[in-house]
Amino acid sequence: MTCSAVDAEQLARARRQVFLGLFIAVAVTMHALETLLPAPVPWLRLGLANIMTLAALYLYDGRAAWTVSLARVGMGSLLLGRLFSPGFWLALSGTIVATSAMIVVYRLAARRMSPIGISAVGAAGHALGQILAARLLVIQHPAIWKIFPLFLCFTVFAGILTGWLACGLLEQLKQHPAFQATANADRCGDQ
Repeated sequence: MTCSAVDAEQLARARRQVFLGLFIAVAVTMHALETLLPAPVPWLRLGLANIMTLAALYLYDGRAAWTVSLARVGMGSLLLGRLFSPGFWLALSGTIVATSAMIVVYRLAARRMSPIGISAVGAAGHALGQILAARLLVIQHPAIWKIFPLFLCFTVFAGILTGWLACGLLEQLKQHPAFQATANADRCGDQ
């Protein structure tokens, strides 16, 4: 039996859909489980679900990263009963800025930055997006900017941790036959 080019394209699309579905499911699960962990401040989380956004970005493209990150926020909020709450808008704002920043930096500097660096940039963007949304929607007082440096330090640390974990996941996934074509494109240790 021979395999035509159309079959290969259909197989690639089907694999992409299957893996993005898995990435979304894992991201939503991590998002939900992370809310069970104690936090020093109610909206301060590690953001481990972003591991799956980084995986989608590195294994596929920016569009896949958008799919995973927006689906995670929407489905996670729906699952937790927080859809359209202030927390949802804060998460969505942070996600939009973070995903945008990660995609831009990935396109400009993917060869010079590992997923750890891309994740740290995304974490800083997430902090900025959340503080801006909090300033506009929740706490309409300029004093909110006083917590930004502490919030930024925590989120960048969390972004570095998330990026490191994403590196491990990417190394494992690139050994899977479905990702052999991209295995030589991006290495976590290259900087």
